[in-house]
Amino acid sequence: MSSPAVAVPDRTSIGEVARQMDDYGVGSVLVTAGGALRGIVTDRDLAVRVLTRGLDADQSVDTVMTSPVITVDATTDIREAYRIFRTSGVRRLPVLEGHRVVGMLTVDDMLMDVFQRVADLLGPVAWSVLEEPPGPPSTAPPPHDRET
Repeated sequence: MSSPAVAVPDRTSIGEVARQMDDYGVGSVLVTAGGALRGIVTDRDLAVRVLTRGLDADQSVDTVMTSPVITVDATTDIREAYRIFRTSGVRRLPVLEGHRVVGMLTVDDMLMDVFQRVADLLGPVAWSVLEEPPGPPSTAPPPHDRET
């Protein structure tokens, strides 16, 4: 997960949220009120909801945020997180400890986990292949050039 998650108060302007996304290089920002999670706004929300509704950048982010937010607990097992991603269709899950946001788990984070596990699994196999000298090049013509 990425920590800390980028969060803004619920009365933050849409324009400021877009600037925060750009400054921090993130695709979503959490919306809070009094420290409690109220919603989430994604780059897609800005592109689709703001532009199609003709909203002004000075309007409050709570007009375009998604609420309620699907979350995971910091103690949630990774298999459960995979299940939540599969069944919910979301690409980002705020990670909570109690009611406090401690980070953001994304589909990209999960893909990196998968890639790391595959690399760990295939590492010894790959090294054994690399340590074997290559065989002599084939002198046979490619199959499409052979006479039948």
